[in-house]
Formats: sequence, structure tokens, C-alpha cells
Amino acid sequence: MNLRQAHQKMIDAFPGGWDTMATALGMTRDALSNRVYERKGQAVRTQHSLEMQSFTGTSFFAQAIATISGGVFVKLADPGSVNREDLHSKFQELWSEVGELSRAYTAYTDDDHIDARERADLERISDEIQRTMQELMALMFQIFCKTE
Repeated sequence: MNLRQAHQKMIDAFPGGWDTMATALGMTRDALSNRVYERKGQAVRTQHSLEMQSFTGTSFFAQAIATISGGVFVKLADPGSVNREDLHSKFQELWSEVGELSRAYTAYTDDDHIDARERADLERISDEIQRTMQELMALMFQIFCKTE
């Protein structure tokens, strides 16, 4: 996801859409549109991106920054809101994703070549695995490292 897509998703997630988001940010709809679509040399300021993210309760801006930086965004659970069942579920999710990667690898290398679409799918699965692994570790530490 790029920044423009993140901005569009946040605006779409806000009740009232473009008009209401523009008002919440203290600008007109045209001004917001010009910034999102980078018209006339304008761009959305980081502070406005963070405000849109806060207003919508999403993490689209953080996800876009992580993607642009070559990583993935991992939203962590609130402290004290997790238990062993959550950890068990996260392990099961991880195993399921590893199985998906294995099936895709087998299917995509059957012809001894990975094309661009197959590579993108493998990278998507890998990103999901990495995100799930970080979430799993965070849950594990929240449950079992309470004194730190």
C-alpha cells in the first residue's frame, strides 16, 4: 500500500467521507483532494496523516510507511487483554500461513520458474508470516514476561 492509497482508505473509513474528513482537518474538500492527489505541488503533511489515522482508528498510514520502508506493520494487542488461548490461536494461524506458503511454493515451482505474479503472492504470504510471528512473540511476552 502506498501513501495515496492509505489516505484514500482512511478517508473512506471516516463517517461522511471526503467532506467530513476535510472539515475535521480544517480544510476544504478541494484542499484535501489536492493534497491527497498531489496536485499543484501539494502533499498531505505527516501531521494530517496521523490525525486521519487517529480519527478513523485505522493503521493504514503506519502500514504504508512500513511497506515503503521494506517492512510490515504489526499492531500489538493491548496489555492485559490477552491470554493463553489467544497465544494458541496465533500459533495455529502461523502454522496455517506456513502451510499456505508451502502449497504456493510447490505449485509455483512445478514449472521450474516463478513469474512476477507468483513472486508477489509468495512475498504477500511471507509478509503475513512475519507479521503473525511478531504478533505471536508480542503475545508470548505479554503473557509470560509480566515483571519486565
